[in-house]
Amino acid sequence: MFQTLRNREAAMPFIMLAVLIDMAAIGVIIPVLPVLVASFSANQADQAYWYGVVAVAFGMANFLGSPLLGALSDRFGRRPVLLLGFMGLGISFFGIALTDTLWGLIVVRTLGGVMQGNIAIANAYVADISSPEQRAKRFGLLGAMMGVGFIIGPVVGGLMGAINLHLPFYLAGGLTLLNLLYGYFVLPESLPLDKRKPFAWRDANPIKALRGLAQLRGVGPLVGVVALSGLAQFVLYTVWVLYNAFKFGWGAEENGYSLTAVGVTAVLVQGVLMGPLLKRFKPQRLAIMGLVSSALGYFLWGAATEGWMMYAVIGINLLGGTVTASVQSLISSAADSRNQGQTMGAVSSLNGLMAVVAPMLGAPLLAAVSHFPQGDWRIGAPFFFCSALQVGSLVLAVLYLRRHPQSPR
Repeated sequence: MFQTLRNREAAMPFIMLAVLIDMAAIGVIIPVLPVLVASFSANQADQAYWYGVVAVAFGMANFLGSPLLGALSDRFGRRPVLLLGFMGLGISFFGIALTDTLWGLIVVRTLGGVMQGNIAIANAYVADISSPEQRAKRFGLLGAMMGVGFIIGPVVGGLMGAINLHLPFYLAGGLTLLNLLYGYFVLPESLPLDKRKPFAWRDANPIKALRGLAQLRGVGPLVGVVALSGLAQFVLYTVWVLYNAFKFGWGAEENGYSLTAVGVTAVLVQGVLMGPLLKRFKPQRLAIMGLVSSALGYFLWGAATEGWMMYAVIGINLLGGTVTASVQSLISSAADSRNQGQTMGAVSSLNGLMAVVAPMLGAPLLAAVSHFPQGDWRIGAPFFFCSALQVGSLVLAVLYLRRHPQSPR
């Protein structure tokens, strides 16, 4: 029976459920991880600094690990690499729950960063089972599942964290073990044997992977878009919880609700609106519209003086959720079927590199303005920086569109 389940044809519902469980587990810890770091810190500036260190350790590990996992998935298939990632994440979550030192927290987050190549492998899985014209919509569906995970995860994590800081990490570890069981008994393989390629360590080199990504036909400016918009997104991830705490006095529960609102919006955009939008706009034009929306959204988040304004901007910035799926579909279409894992691993590695850089910029920037009183507009400095990054992404995207005006839908 179990062998029959594993041999069934690969299809979107299987990978969507795996991503949903994975992102719910990650979402559970987001509202409470900064608070856990605070338990080892003396003041707000110290908290921002050490949270930045934890984020840098995670991002560096992800930068180094994602191309390796992507190359392994091109050789051995997507399913076994996903299972390895689920197991590693589970160990890291339980490790965080059990650690009682800051350095122990850094070590287990580093392990989590190495193993969290799951999203890159999931994107490669979708590319395996989709025609080029289906990819933008299906990447959007995958993004919608991530959004559902962020609806469920942060609010549960915030409520549980208000009871005990360690409970959300035990729950996250349990969810990843559930995903491991689902993947082993149910999730089918998507990469046929005739499309696999030998593993070579040079393909796992993150620098080589990024260079190869930049050399894909005609997508050079899109690599810049991924880098700048990814940097803006990871700065937001780095500062969101602490920013709201410093500016509005929010705790884990309030931040959990706000992250849930972000997840609801992501599901609405990528799961409902993405299809109709793609029928009307080419992916690259949709990416430009999204970059305009997100640049404005970041600026307004930084300028907010009341907590309710954060929710208002989440609603205004609907099109910002279309950027990632649109750009990924264009990059995926430029790669051949034997290199989807390596290509998506390179995209994930680039995002991992931005995840390394973002805390180095966002955390010190927030620490520098953390002494201002609640409600002061200057605390929004990290979001103003993100807005400027998105303007840079917009310029690169416009350059791409001018060079490729006849790119297919």
